[in-house]
Amino acid sequence: MYKTRLGGCVDGVQSQLGYVETDASGRYGRFGEILGKGAMKTVYRAFDKVLGMEVAWNQVKLNDVFRSPEELQRLYSEVHLLKNLNHDSIMRFYTSWIDIDRRTFNFITEMFTSGTLREYRQRYQLVDMRAIKNWARQILQGLAYLHGHDPPVIHRDLKCDNIFVNGHLGQVKIGDLGLAAILRGSQHAHSVIGTPEFMAPELYEEDYNELVDVYSFGMCVLEMLTSEYPYSECSNPAQIYKKVTSGKLPEAFYRIQDEEARRFVGKCLENVSKRLPAHELLLDPFLASEEASPLPIPRVSSRKLTPDGPVRELAPSVEVDPTRSTDMSITGTTNPGDDTIFLKVQITDKDGHARNIYFPFDVVNDTAIDVALEMVKELEINDWEPLEIAEMIEEEISSLVPTWKDLGSSQVHHQHSFKYEDEEEDDDDDDDQTGIRHPFYATSSRSSSQVSIPTFLSSYETQFCHGKNVTSSCNWPQGMLIIAEDVFSNDD
Repeated sequence: MYKTRLGGCVDGVQSQLGYVETDASGRYGRFGEILGKGAMKTVYRAFDKVLGMEVAWNQVKLNDVFRSPEELQRLYSEVHLLKNLNHDSIMRFYTSWIDIDRRTFNFITEMFTSGTLREYRQRYQLVDMRAIKNWARQILQGLAYLHGHDPPVIHRDLKCDNIFVNGHLGQVKIGDLGLAAILRGSQHAHSVIGTPEFMAPELYEEDYNELVDVYSFGMCVLEMLTSEYPYSECSNPAQIYKKVTSGKLPEAFYRIQDEEARRFVGKCLENVSKRLPAHELLLDPFLASEEASPLPIPRVSSRKLTPDGPVRELAPSVEVDPTRSTDMSITGTTNPGDDTIFLKVQITDKDGHARNIYFPFDVVNDTAIDVALEMVKELEINDWEPLEIAEMIEEEISSLVPTWKDLGSSQVHHQHSFKYEDEEEDDDDDDDQTGIRHPFYATSSRSSSQVSIPTFLSSYETQFCHGKNVTSSCNWPQGMLIIAEDVFSNDD
């Protein structure tokens, strides 16, 4: 009963909402506003209606990428890598697909409100040292996470242009991992790629490890401290190459006024044999926090909406874990028209900021544990166990429908659509009983022919490449659009 609850024409809905296009599920809608544009991709503002938040819609024209197998491989590497990364200092990746009709490759990432760190630093010239330390600490934590993989992940093109900012949170994250390489089989990589001003000397020798990112990080901190691009005194890459390979630091290094900061940057720019790894640099006194102890987390009481509307207080059903970063409460209200209960999950962070997630619960067909598992996966809840959430759901459902466990459960479990709202938006709990079911719905409409990644690699290799690498060893057949592990017929 949780299938399509949207009626009417998809194009009409798109037009009404101001979308230029939507993904196949209708979950993501793209606007025409461009957030950024590079040689390969254009980034648009978009909206995720399930979580109720703005996201970044990254789009690549396959016809453009097809001209360069190397560019194609770099694009695929970025997306494939992002899918497997999960850290507060790494850009969050949500999903990807290929639109055959429009011949575009699309992937959704989190949106950053303040652009790149370089743009942000140029916009705000007067920045306290504590802010710079905070940025540096976050970036270094991200590098320690990447380098902690086995094999380690090397970014290879870390610079302030590839670090993104949420200015209202003071949050920075590493992005644009298209140049990153997972070292397989060997602890060294063998290709020169990156931005000359930020490249470690050993990168030019094509024999390096993850410490090249620490060098680039040092140049990022230098730029944060001085608002100067490293080696700005050089007029061409050849001059930069000569200085870097001879061990000469950029002139901006000597203009760092804070001695402790200059010493820290110098550590990052040491010869590779003396350069410390990211996890050790995190212990440096320069990065010691100068902030006061955080304020206690405001307690959000668990409140239940009864079918008749009044609110009563409930004691939390799960013991609070003091190490958790979030607090959670679950409340519900019944829909008199059918067997559905609408649940509201409120998740509150350490700063007291709350988000509300709404979804329906069918007392006949759903089980608490199935819904809890779905929540953990869909909402990326990391510090609550599914069994704990299921216990809260069961307690709330039982308070609304005491006999629900006796109703039995069918073998069919429905995929839920979770709607997200900020706390300040949750002022009106009145349900719309006029045909549109509350704000909880899922769509199965299609706006274009789209496929996921990967799909057709084996058939393509068998037919055209005979097991060879499609980006290097194989002659790419004309009339085919290829992206990493997918093949598309060109009907034009």
